[in-house]
Amino acid sequence: MTTPAEAVDRPDEHQAGPEGSPAALAGGLVRLARPRQWIKNLLVFVAPGAAGVLLHATVLWHAAAAFGIFCLAASGTYYLNDGLDAEADRRHPTKRHRPVAAGIVPVPLALTLGVVMLVASIGLGARLAGWHLAAVMGAYVAIQLAYSFGLKNEAILDLACVSAGFILRAVAGGVATSVPLSNWFLIVVSFGSLLVVTGKRSGEKQLLSDNDTDHAEVRQTLGLYTPSFLRTVRTLSAAVTVSAYCLWAFERARQVHPGHDPIWFQLTIIPFVIALLHVLRLLDQGAGAAPEELALHDHRLQIYGVCWVALFAIGAYAG
Repeated sequence: MTTPAEAVDRPDEHQAGPEGSPAALAGGLVRLARPRQWIKNLLVFVAPGAAGVLLHATVLWHAAAAFGIFCLAASGTYYLNDGLDAEADRRHPTKRHRPVAAGIVPVPLALTLGVVMLVASIGLGARLAGWHLAAVMGAYVAIQLAYSFGLKNEAILDLACVSAGFILRAVAGGVATSVPLSNWFLIVVSFGSLLVVTGKRSGEKQLLSDNDTDHAEVRQTLGLYTPSFLRTVRTLSAAVTVSAYCLWAFERARQVHPGHDPIWFQLTIIPFVIALLHVLRLLDQGAGAAPEELALHDHRLQIYGVCWVALFAIGAYAG
């Protein structure tokens, strides 16, 4: 039976060609880019969508371009991280199947392509929306490099670095489309990201325990986090996320419908909280090792998401 983490990290049962062949290398490079992870980059559409301007042609084009730029940057970090973590990944029960750890993609090639992709993302950001988006992409690259070269081994800071990646995606969407970002919006994204990242660490610990693998050998910080600490951080993050979202929903209602309150934004609180509680239940069971798998395959979560999007769209576009 395939675990969520294995669904992401395990190579396909049918390789494109024998190991060492150009076809196998090409397939390894594609898998190394982690296309499934690109779902995270949809955060760039949130700010213009919440502002009710996403359907404007220019805004939609800029948001889509920012999405592509972040896909390039995110894949660059995966190339870089997997090249640097090849030895540790070989001791992991599932990550040992990743292309670099498995020897399909040479370490020097992964590192070189990773650097090229990261630099290209900054240049493309500057071309799309000037120095503002270039600065956002530069901050993302700097944080990812700091994470790869040391902060991933620092407790708490590793959580902050990964969370920052989510936050910068949302900020990039606002910068690329010239949409101002609400303080409450940034708080929701920040603590929602921390919740997801902490749940991922809990899931990783559970996965390693199930496979009798030493946590510290694979990821140093996992040995420093106790289950109770991670549960506390998840609870704190969820509480702040819900509080900030409620305030943001009421703020958006006043901004979009001044003097008139059709309560659509307020109603979005219901599916938002239900979805968050559903995620918390899954994370408490150790199912967060691959959070993108939850978004792609958990039908209940998808239903809650559709309800949220529908209510929010009515409030933003039909008022």
